[in-house]
Amino acid sequence: MKPFAPLLFAAALTACGDRPPDPRGVDRDETLLRLSASGEAEAVPDEAFVELGVNSYAADARAAQAANSKRIEDIVKALADLGVAAKDTQTRNFSLQKLDYGPNKGRYQASNILAVRLRDAPRAAEAVTRATEAGANVLSGPSLRIADPEKANRGAYIAAYRAARTRADAYAEAAGMKIGRVLAIRDGGQYGGGYPQPYGVEERAMAMDAVAPQAVAAPPPPSIRPGTTLTRVSVQVDFALRPK
Repeated sequence: MKPFAPLLFAAALTACGDRPPDPRGVDRDETLLRLSASGEAEAVPDEAFVELGVNSYAADARAAQAANSKRIEDIVKALADLGVAAKDTQTRNFSLQKLDYGPNKGRYQASNILAVRLRDAPRAAEAVTRATEAGANVLSGPSLRIADPEKANRGAYIAAYRAARTRADAYAEAAGMKIGRVLAIRDGGQYGGGYPQPYGVEERAMAMDAVAPQAVAAPPPPSIRPGTTLTRVSVQVDFALRPK
């Protein structure tokens, strides 16, 4: 059995020499290049979120609540006629209280706020107009958003990686090397292009009460311009450079 020992040792050395490089790091003939880059993409918002509601006043709690419920149902019906599904209308806040201050002191106030998702952003102005005509006297929004941000941001991801690759090519050329392989790609996150947030329900209701404690006439249709939403993303890429 002794003659086989040198053969086995030589085979083991050969296997070690043929072992593939560790994908988590560079080989001896490689140089690590770590880069950060960013990319941008623009998209047109395709849906809008608004908060609509009613403040109702009466001498007793039952009458205030009844009047409020009637107007809320009218608003929901007006939105449904516009194509807004029931699942896209959600009660955000309801309150019933006796007022101890202001021009309605001693009366009861019923307040009901609805959060409405409009899946057709260009119709946001029409939705607001129909809701106010149906009796809404509390309004916040619209907040314009993109329904599928990942799809909209795909261009930004591609641009970020291409920027990193272009920069790596420049470094490699300057160093008399070439890109051998990509070691790692790390998502640096998204920044910029945030959406404005509506202020709180309580603040909104107080602001409307101060101007018009009773039902107000429907205003002219608002001018709502969707514009574009800019998204910026960053990426970190590790390249292994090799001699040419």
